[in-house]
Amino acid sequence: MVKLFLDGGEFMWPILGLLIVGLAFVIERFWTLTRASVNTRKFLGRIRIALEEGGIAAATEECEKTPGPVASIFHAGLSRSDKGLDHVEKAITTAGSLEMAFLERGMIVLSTVIVLAPMLGFTGTVWGMVQAFDAIKVQNDISPAIVASGISQALLTTLFGLIVAMLIQIFNNYFTSRIDKLIIDMEESSVELIEALGDIKK
Repeated sequence: MVKLFLDGGEFMWPILGLLIVGLAFVIERFWTLTRASVNTRKFLGRIRIALEEGGIAAATEECEKTPGPVASIFHAGLSRSDKGLDHVEKAITTAGSLEMAFLERGMIVLSTVIVLAPMLGFTGTVWGMVQAFDAIKVQNDISPAIVASGISQALLTTLFGLIVAMLIQIFNNYFTSRIDKLIIDMEESSVELIEALGDIKK
């Protein structure tokens, strides 16, 4: 593998750099999304019990003890509950937008790696072909060894670029599905919180 990498020429290094950056953000996204995940059903159950037994203060305290975006938007909504349901909805909407931005942070980097890696690979391929034809011109002879060496180097950059892009694409799709699920949980649980608060106000 190391020999193939070195045989690929200088364009292999920026592609390797993209792979390192991509994997760094993959690790960061794993960590962030794992911490953001929470059993929404159980959390909603605890919030309802807290509202019934201790009121808004108890429910707010339960949110403070629970990590994740759902707890954060609940906390924002509960903190405005004394001003009416309209203020609760506005607070939840604002907090939800901030949490969505937090969840999607770094995804643009993964998308950039997915696009740039094969582009650099193709650029390396073109450069390798140029070098191969230059070698033929210098030698003034179409030697199979010269042509094969140049084409091999050219194709290695494309291969490596495509592998990097496919690897990061798999993680990108996985994270996108996780984020979509979290956003749906946030929206559904927000509606249930507003309904629960409405029942208390009655």
